[in-house]
Amino acid sequence: MTHVPTAAAFLALSPCTLADVLTREAVMDAGLRPLWTPIPRIAGPAYPVRCAPGDNLMLHAAIHRAPPGSVIVVEAGDTAFAVAGGNVCAVAQRRGIAAFVVDGVIWDLAETRALGFPVFARGLSPMPGQKQALDVLNGPVQCGGVRVSPGDLVVADEEGIVVVPGERRAEVWAAASIKAGKDAATSLDDWEAEHRERIDRLLRERGFAGEQGFPSEVAHGVRGGGESPG
Repeated sequence: MTHVPTAAAFLALSPCTLADVLTREAVMDAGLRPLWTPIPRIAGPAYPVRCAPGDNLMLHAAIHRAPPGSVIVVEAGDTAFAVAGGNVCAVAQRRGIAAFVVDGVIWDLAETRALGFPVFARGLSPMPGQKQALDVLNGPVQCGGVRVSPGDLVVADEEGIVVVPGERRAEVWAAASIKAGKDAATSLDDWEAEHRERIDRLLRERGFAGEQGFPSEVAHGVRGGGESPG
């Protein structure tokens, strides 16, 4: 039987390391960021909700229903109306919720920061939403460009937010742990030597002829796929 690592086990892995073994579709866009710093790394199972534009009912329902340790992930309908304030964050924290990840905005930042409750969002608005519309509660949503389902694992810190699919948790944890161990064991001298050799090889393969010359297609922006920037 495959060992499934706990959410706490993922606290040892940065979003950068996890992103290296996941695809771009698992990484939320850079518009979602910590609303206070320094913010701790968080990891927990997703409790996804969706709020209609100008409304926050489903998030307010979620704080009383999400299990302790959950990360409440919110697909908000807009960035004009706040979906949560200081009291909502305080109750969530008291109930053991690990964090909010909000594709939208909140208010009462000073209270939230004083609580030490982690919130990742697009920003702030002093205008609260209404509580009228029923929508998704603990079901699939889109947040930061990523589809998030119940059972997925959210890992976030100041470097970004990644979503580990629930069915891949053991596989991703194992691959990311190996990479983290390798990175930790590599000295800067070794990294520099390997990096220089790899970059020089890539330049040669692309026909680089020196600082004053390069193929025309390179000048016009032809480039390869993504890999760790180092």
